[in-house]
Amino acid sequence: MGRGKLRIYLGAAPGVGKTYAMLSEAHRRVERGTDCVVAFVEHHDRPRTEVMLHGLEQLQRRELEYRGSVFTEMDVDAVLERRPAVALVDELAHTNVPGSRNAKRWQDVEELLTAGIDVISTVNIQHFESLGDVVESITGVRQRETVPDEVVRRADQIELVDMSPQALRRRMAHGNIYKPDKVDAALSNYFRPGNLTALRELALLWVADRVDEYLQQYRGEHNIRSTWQARERIVVGLTGGPEGRTLIRRAARMAAKGSGSEILALYIARSDGLTSASPKELAVQRTLVEDLGGTFHHVIGDDIPASLLEFARGVNGTQIVLGSSRRKAWQYIFGPGVGATVARDSGPDLDVHIVTHDEAGKGRGLPVARGARLGRSRIIAGWLVGVVAPVLLSLLLTALNDSLGLANDVLLFLFLTVAAALLGGLLPALASAAVGSLLLNFYFTPPVRTLTVYDPKNIVAIVIFFAVAVAVASVVDLAARRTHQAARLRAESEILSFLAGSVLRGETTLDALLQRVRETFGMESVALLERKSDVEPWTTAGSVGPRSVVRPEDADVDMPVGDDMALALSGRVLPAEDRRVLAAFAAQAAVVLDRQRLVGEAEEARRMAEGNRIRTALLAAVSHDLRTPLAAIKAAVSSLRSDDVSWSDEDEAELLEGIENGADRLDHLVGNLLDMSRLQTGTVTPLIRVTDLDEVVPMALVSVPDESVELDIPESLPMVAVDRGLLERAVANIVENAVKYSPDGVPVTVAASALGDRVEVRVADRGPGVPDDEKDRIFEPFQRYGDAPRGAGVGLGLAVARGFSEAMGGTLTAEDTPGGGMTMVLTLRAAPGAVPVSPDLPAQVTS
Repeated sequence: MGRGKLRIYLGAAPGVGKTYAMLSEAHRRVERGTDCVVAFVEHHDRPRTEVMLHGLEQLQRRELEYRGSVFTEMDVDAVLERRPAVALVDELAHTNVPGSRNAKRWQDVEELLTAGIDVISTVNIQHFESLGDVVESITGVRQRETVPDEVVRRADQIELVDMSPQALRRRMAHGNIYKPDKVDAALSNYFRPGNLTALRELALLWVADRVDEYLQQYRGEHNIRSTWQARERIVVGLTGGPEGRTLIRRAARMAAKGSGSEILALYIARSDGLTSASPKELAVQRTLVEDLGGTFHHVIGDDIPASLLEFARGVNGTQIVLGSSRRKAWQYIFGPGVGATVARDSGPDLDVHIVTHDEAGKGRGLPVARGARLGRSRIIAGWLVGVVAPVLLSLLLTALNDSLGLANDVLLFLFLTVAAALLGGLLPALASAAVGSLLLNFYFTPPVRTLTVYDPKNIVAIVIFFAVAVAVASVVDLAARRTHQAARLRAESEILSFLAGSVLRGETTLDALLQRVRETFGMESVALLERKSDVEPWTTAGSVGPRSVVRPEDADVDMPVGDDMALALSGRVLPAEDRRVLAAFAAQAAVVLDRQRLVGEAEEARRMAEGNRIRTALLAAVSHDLRTPLAAIKAAVSSLRSDDVSWSDEDEAELLEGIENGADRLDHLVGNLLDMSRLQTGTVTPLIRVTDLDEVVPMALVSVPDESVELDIPESLPMVAVDRGLLERAVANIVENAVKYSPDGVPVTVAASALGDRVEVRVADRGPGVPDDEKDRIFEPFQRYGDAPRGAGVGLGLAVARGFSEAMGGTLTAEDTPGGGMTMVLTLRAAPGAVPVSPDLPAQVTS
């Protein structure tokens, strides 16, 4: 038997037509021959909704008496016995009346789905558990009835029932939602236009996110790489320059024009060494894009346009925002630029926006800071200009019959030498000077086509040409080297400044720092290794990237940090000039590691201080709470041993009962103290076994009077994976605490239910309850809420219960009981493979 399917009609506020839409769907299914019944639908005396119930089979509700009144709830047993194909269950977030099968209606729905029954239900956006604080800030009303978001997200279909605030207020004014005497108050409070607009936006955004999850899942399953423009995703290409802030703000204005648009800022670093981008400027731009609701992404790629387009298509981007090039007009001879290339290759599915800014056309500034090394392409170009170009120039001038004259020929060859120096450095320039001298001598100095020179003036001209060419090449090469070195030092200073700032601010974690090392130097993996002494093996303090090394000698680059620590990098061998910056990173990594350890030591000191506080409280508890039962026992024993008084059998029985009660109370207090001590020292080791709740929970109730507890543990619950002893002790403490605060004559309810792979035990009392801001505090050791009298316990019961629950992989939380009081919710793990067994249900009457 498969699991049933859940369909939910979601609305922004009461009265938008969720129940009406659900009933309309039911009529359509009945007309198609589907077995559809009304398990629970509340029409709230709305005539149009009430009419829609006609013609649909309605199951009889279960009547429950609570505080002198009779309430009706959905009869889960009746629905399970009827076993329709589809059941209509209204108000998914509803809290059932105490004594019901489950505490929440969504738990009833889970039972129906588990039994293979399809369910159609309704819920409003304000009842989502994660939106409680948001809704309260909008409407000023705290929603007490909530449903976990995951329950709604697991629905097979979610349909939004939408209505404009104006139309909803008109429905309200016409009396279609509430009775006339409540209309004015509703319109002036909860149903204000601003409230309804905000709730409507919440509902639309939640459904949009759900649709986006379905879309991403579908694209992944079908390996779809092209862009589907179902939602605007604006990718902003950053260079690390000052124009990035302008681009981010322009993208934010574009995103504001369409609700739900996303901004993704992207910086692409080259993989061949230090980048030219300012780390400080990138940090500012990252903060700006995050403040505007976007995300910042840092990737590595040598082909900037291709990497940008690949990223945009990978995130299903719809628009790309780039800045106008900072290059000067003459610099376009080296290529069209990133913007033009991206626009050309983007295709019809990506829109590319080129945004002007103040830095456009002012020059690209200093070249990439990679020392004096030139790229392979530039070196090849330098050799071609220095060696091949003079030969081609000689052929061209020969074809023109040398009409320019020797002086102009010398200047042309000198220009090629200078160009070779600019492109390829000194060696191509020297080769150009040598080749140019030979060609001038052979082709343009009489007698031509020989290496002989008749005129001494020509010999002087050739020698001067060679000398000038060598001098110019040397100066140009030296200037290029100095320019690159200056750019490198600037980049290094910016990186070191960023590192120093991060040290002062304490922002960088070890993993984030190692990741930055990896991105800055274009490495595959980076690891920080340490050892206790020279004879001890190396251990990894932190690493990023695949296949990180475990010994410095196995790395491509290792940077020692003291005698017993080293930064190991794998991927490529770094030049010597990069090691200075790498040394700064290594020193910073050691500082970050020390800081993390100091934080850990501070946390340990805090725990020790907490232990001292607990010990102080323990002494106070021993001085009073433990002495009270001892004093009672001592007085009773002294009375029994007294020879001066002749005690009757009734008196002796009463004194013995007092001794027993005092001993039980003393045993309970000492047990809680020992349990708390075990939790504080971390010596609680649960023995997890598969157990039935109905075998453990009744045993935990032996210490309370039978009439003080109502137990409801269904036999259909799945087995749980718990430590029986810890569970019994936790439940006993919870129940004893509930009985202590519950009014006389009002029993405490202990009920259990299943939800997916979890089982909940709910202990509800009718006491004074606890405010929301105090709910977590009552689980702290030695805390007793309100005016609990001294001698009522040391305040460890709930602390021990929560500790034992968490030790078994469960949770213990407090929530309000509908109608007043407090409910403790103990959540446990269901045993792997456990399936609830449907019990034999009594026959029910359908109407």
